[in-house]
Amino acid sequence: MPCPTAMRTKKTEAVGIPTIDLSQTRPTTSKSILHACHHFGFFKLINHGVSHHAISRLECQAFDFFAKTAPEKHRAGPAAPFGYGTKAIGPNGDTGDLEYLLLRSDPASVLQTSPSISNDPSTFSYVVNEYVKSVKDLGCEILDLVGEGLWLPNKSVFSDLIRDVHSDSVLRINYYPAVKHTENWELSSKSNPSNNRIGFGEHSDPQILTILRSNDVDGLQISLQDGLWRPVCPDPSAFYVLIGDALQAMTNGRFVSVRHRAMANSSKKARMSIMYFGAPPLNAWIAPLSEMIPPNHQSLYKPFTWAQYKKAAYSLRLADSRLDLFKAS
Repeated sequence: MPCPTAMRTKKTEAVGIPTIDLSQTRPTTSKSILHACHHFGFFKLINHGVSHHAISRLECQAFDFFAKTAPEKHRAGPAAPFGYGTKAIGPNGDTGDLEYLLLRSDPASVLQTSPSISNDPSTFSYVVNEYVKSVKDLGCEILDLVGEGLWLPNKSVFSDLIRDVHSDSVLRINYYPAVKHTENWELSSKSNPSNNRIGFGEHSDPQILTILRSNDVDGLQISLQDGLWRPVCPDPSAFYVLIGDALQAMTNGRFVSVRHRAMANSSKKARMSIMYFGAPPLNAWIAPLSEMIPPNHQSLYKPFTWAQYKKAAYSLRLADSRLDLFKAS
């Protein structure tokens, strides 16, 4: 499906996104993932093995929630940080044109919060937990392929952090309401593309990796090393994988934590994106692996715990570069 040209301004440019096919041989897949992580920090994943049923059931549950009245939705909020939120993103004044749900990824927490979200809490918690288990397993498979491709002695050194029972992984569902088009709005948008509003501002994800799925409405953009914004065509049958800050640090900068943003919805159809953020336990130490530091080179980053990095990350504005705080002198 072609990306809408309305997303292309003088600071945006279309680009081919790496596509990884998990049905290929492990050596081929591993090599392709390493290339994508190094050059893009981002790739599209097809033949991923997550059932369409699990995906569609969660999407239906989410659409049902966001279709509720404002008072009903606010029963699940305010997000502090978990629960329902709207407009405000984080504690530092960042805003966007969206509504969202932020949930812990462990089954007990999902079950506990379900009554404030759904009229059928048991079904909601089952659907969320089924989806989380599927994408968690997928994330671990990707990270194991990374370990194999890097020839690490412990091939599961990255995935073990997400498998840990105390993993700080979360699930976030962003909802960008449909926009009612008017003739004046359309003329203004075409004559001045900068009028395109930000749905979720520029940032990188602090965790190890993000597994993102969206419906068939555009809006996601990524920024590569040249600073241009690249529109990403939506594909509801695929996942998009984003490298996070923690994995950039653990690979000593070999992998890139991709900066990305979402434009506010300009479609007559609501846009929804579902993100699983794979994170280590709060007390886990994050530092460049010795195998990732070439001879006669130094570590680019100081060791830090995930709790330390998380605290630092959320003390800054959305667009601030957080890894700079932990660069080795």
